[in-house]
Amino acid sequence: MYGAIEFYHECRSNGIKPIIGLTLDLGPEDQLLLLAKNEQGYRNLMHLSTQKMLALSKNEAQFKLNRPEELQDLAIIVPPQKSYVITAVSNGDLSRAQQYLERLATVVGKTQNIYLGINLQMEPVLLATLHQLAAKVQVTPLVLEPVKYLNPNDIFEMQVLEALRDGKQVDAKQLRSAGTVNGKEWLRPKRELESEYQQHQLSKDLAAMLQLCQELNPKLHFSAPQLPHFKTPAGEAAQNFLRKLCEDGLKKRLKETPHVIQSKYQQRLEYELSVIHRMKFDDYFLIVWDVTNYAHQTQIMTGPGRGSAAGSLVAYTLFITDVDPLEYDLLFERFLNEERAQMPDIDLDIPDNRRQEIIQYVHQKYGAEHVAQIITFGTLGAKQVLRDVGRVFGMPQFEMNRWSKTIPTTLHITLKEAYESSQRLRNLVTDSEKNRLLFKTAQGLEGLPRHFSIHAAGIILSDKNLADIIPLQMGNDELLLTQYTKETVEEVGLLKIDFLGLRNLSILARAVQLVHSGYQHELNVQHIALDDVETLRLFQTADTAGVFQFESTGIKSVLRRLRPSSFEDIAAVNALYRPGPMENIDLFIRRRHGLEKTTYPAEILKPILKKTYGVLVYQEQVMQVASVMGGFTLGQADLLRRAMSKKKAAVIEQMKTRFITGAKDKGFTLKNAEQVYAYIEKFANYGFNRSHAVAYTKMAFQLAYIKQHYPAAFFVALLNTVTGDNTKLKNYLLEAKQHHLKIHAPDVNESQLLFALQAQEIYLGLRNIKTIRSDFAKQIISERRLHGKYRSFQSFLQRIDNHFLQQEPLEALIYVGAFDKLGHNRATLLKNLPRMLSNVELSGNNIELFAALTPKYQTFAEISLEERLKNEEKYLGIYLSAHPVEQFSRLALLQNTTVIAKIAEQTGPLQLLVYIKKVKVIRTKTGQQMAFVTVEDQTGQIEMTVFTDLYKKTAELLTEKAVILVKGKSEQTKRGLQLIARELTLAQTLNVQNSATYYIRLTKETNQRIRRQMLELMLQYHGQIPVILFEETTAKKIVLSRRYWLKNDEKVITALSNLLGQENIVLTNENK
Repeated sequence: MYGAIEFYHECRSNGIKPIIGLTLDLGPEDQLLLLAKNEQGYRNLMHLSTQKMLALSKNEAQFKLNRPEELQDLAIIVPPQKSYVITAVSNGDLSRAQQYLERLATVVGKTQNIYLGINLQMEPVLLATLHQLAAKVQVTPLVLEPVKYLNPNDIFEMQVLEALRDGKQVDAKQLRSAGTVNGKEWLRPKRELESEYQQHQLSKDLAAMLQLCQELNPKLHFSAPQLPHFKTPAGEAAQNFLRKLCEDGLKKRLKETPHVIQSKYQQRLEYELSVIHRMKFDDYFLIVWDVTNYAHQTQIMTGPGRGSAAGSLVAYTLFITDVDPLEYDLLFERFLNEERAQMPDIDLDIPDNRRQEIIQYVHQKYGAEHVAQIITFGTLGAKQVLRDVGRVFGMPQFEMNRWSKTIPTTLHITLKEAYESSQRLRNLVTDSEKNRLLFKTAQGLEGLPRHFSIHAAGIILSDKNLADIIPLQMGNDELLLTQYTKETVEEVGLLKIDFLGLRNLSILARAVQLVHSGYQHELNVQHIALDDVETLRLFQTADTAGVFQFESTGIKSVLRRLRPSSFEDIAAVNALYRPGPMENIDLFIRRRHGLEKTTYPAEILKPILKKTYGVLVYQEQVMQVASVMGGFTLGQADLLRRAMSKKKAAVIEQMKTRFITGAKDKGFTLKNAEQVYAYIEKFANYGFNRSHAVAYTKMAFQLAYIKQHYPAAFFVALLNTVTGDNTKLKNYLLEAKQHHLKIHAPDVNESQLLFALQAQEIYLGLRNIKTIRSDFAKQIISERRLHGKYRSFQSFLQRIDNHFLQQEPLEALIYVGAFDKLGHNRATLLKNLPRMLSNVELSGNNIELFAALTPKYQTFAEISLEERLKNEEKYLGIYLSAHPVEQFSRLALLQNTTVIAKIAEQTGPLQLLVYIKKVKVIRTKTGQQMAFVTVEDQTGQIEMTVFTDLYKKTAELLTEKAVILVKGKSEQTKRGLQLIARELTLAQTLNVQNSATYYIRLTKETNQRIRRQMLELMLQYHGQIPVILFEETTAKKIVLSRRYWLKNDEKVITALSNLLGQENIVLTNENK
């Protein structure tokens, strides 16, 4: 019954009588069409739909109707297609058809509710026989025309949709006839039907259909919210129990902040509890409290809050949220407003790896028939519908990709909008008749439902059996799933609670555990100082990779420019960095740094706008301005905020009159009142929910605090959430290295399944190695725990089960360094592996025989660095021993290069040594070639653009796995930060050209006089060989400018040796 309520409302709003029905499959070629006569009939349809869908989930092929009460108030039609009766009659078995109808009549109890569907697509003989049968069994024949589309020329789109559903392609004949052949299964005009059926003496059957339509009158009544009742411990009234919990919770909260004025909290609590009770939401808060309480009792961390619920002191005292609404000036009316009679909406953030535990708790507490997950429908969006229609047209993958790439990346863009804005799309559409047909067909199907899935967070609860209120089906993990979407579920009055599985909360929870086990510190993140200087510095430098809400390149740029000095500044960034509010970022930053004077539309508004430098950032500020200046209650102010955010012009104008009247009553001039109203009207559409911004910024600050003070714990927790995403894994490992953390290769004696923390150092897990199965990794760990560490490669082979001793996974372990600490290098183990595996097989697990069969290792020189890196990337997806660009560290020093991680901080010309990962060559509009190149170094990855002129000169250099020196600049584009190349040179070429280098060590005895003499000597012996100084006292390397480069001459070495000591001068021809 998907979409039944939306259909009902759409019909009524357009003056059309809605008829709600259900096609019920009883078995193969056995369908009945059931139509609701009234509201009870609609409810019976829901029951039957639920039963059928649950039967389908159990793979039950047959479905029997045997409960007469569930068929009451329904019109039951035997359809002309897929009908047991029609099939039997067509096969000449009239008695079987009659028995079927008689059985059905017995179940229904009234033959007048049973109808036999006929239409003119049937043969005259069949029509005559059906009329005889209907008369004999006393059921009513009526016209039932098949309708699949509105217009006759919609047939081709219907064929495409059916092919998409069935995973098929339309054939060449259908393609040729598209747009020229009219279908028959369309919504034909009444007059045409009357004329046609009258010609065949079937007017009575058509009249029967029209009469039935008159009788069908399912007027639906949507009740007020049907909240389940919370069972209090001693049958106490919910209001009293809630008050007791809140008062106890307030005492605990105030112990944490003894400096506050307690009376303010008592007054606010009284006010909130009174509103909650008047709106009859006491049970709702107790239900959410109960779930949160269960989470905390089972050590499941919950988030600080989400959405406007963080503005509730009741939620704070119940420990549902962890943000003090009075401290942060958060408004209860933004959350719950008596003048906006809506359900409260408390969403709970749960670690994504423990969400299912919460769902199961709710399921068990309230019962399987009272809890359900919520369905969502994926629709055919612009890109998806082109791909799907292309597939049905038999289009190859590369061609579908071509179509997809012509669609702009604008969110929710339509094909019409894409066609208007994309020249590439217009060119493709007009390229051929087939392309025109494809695009036209895609437009016809755009927006239709494609598939259903389960809402990421929503759960519904009810005191009543849910099947009495909405139709259901089976979801995941034996949990029911609604057939109606979130909006409809709420409309029929059901309580929805969102339990959102949040990856970042899993990171936070795990990081806290690792701080305890890895650092031996007890950390309560709820009590960390939100003015911690070092954590604020992390935000100021935008060191926020892995920090919730603050990871994108764009928001990092804002952080660097703003240099937030308080939690308030960070919350403002979180609120401003959204589509719309972004317009105010520059103004906010200028005022924050005193580059522009902070002004207020009225002095009375200064306390409201001071924290945000006169910029209206939050929705709550809109409400406060309306209250302070316009005399609105905060409830009325919330209605104003909603009207402005939804751009309801009539309401906004009405509110303006009230605001100006209120302002004048408070002594403000008409001009000032109009100015302020215009001001809030301008900003209100962009204002962000302050409660949400503060709550989520608190979680971000907690993560940032751990990253700053306990980096190893932070990165282990972070890395274990991205093991399936190689790009993120690589980037986060690079970040960890930048934080000076030691990253160890997988090790059979130290590693766990995933990333692990030991002595504040990070070990890769055994499951991080490609080709290592989970059961193999678990056996390595369990054997180590039972019998101690592996003493040698040989003992490892002896102790591991034989079925795991396969060449490929063992080679993977060797290549990534898992045996590096057991005495032999990788090359030696690789060369000896086949012989040792053979000996294991021959010895049949006999340790003594294995030892006797295995002679001493044949030793080999270690594999090259290049080979090591190649295999580390192959099996781990990352480089561990080094990075390919690090082979040119001396060249990087000579060229004074920067690294990718620091590009965003630098302006002007750049020089980098980079490793080419991927090259994409395209043709410009003029037919010239250029390239987009993905490059990386040991600190990160970036896209590099090589324009046409440079590409012509350097195309042969742009090959994957090459290391090149790039001279260019950075540029912020729609695709993010990019590197624009100006000059490219192969690193190996430069290395050969500058293979000789002077290395000069300056000791603590090298005073200023000696240094001056050294520089004078260099000027005297000026040449083309670079000079690198090593300052012994600071351990820094300094590349001297070309002015001080030297000749390759014995006289130079002698002179410098005499001045500085022979042991401090080296001339080398090797690549360092």
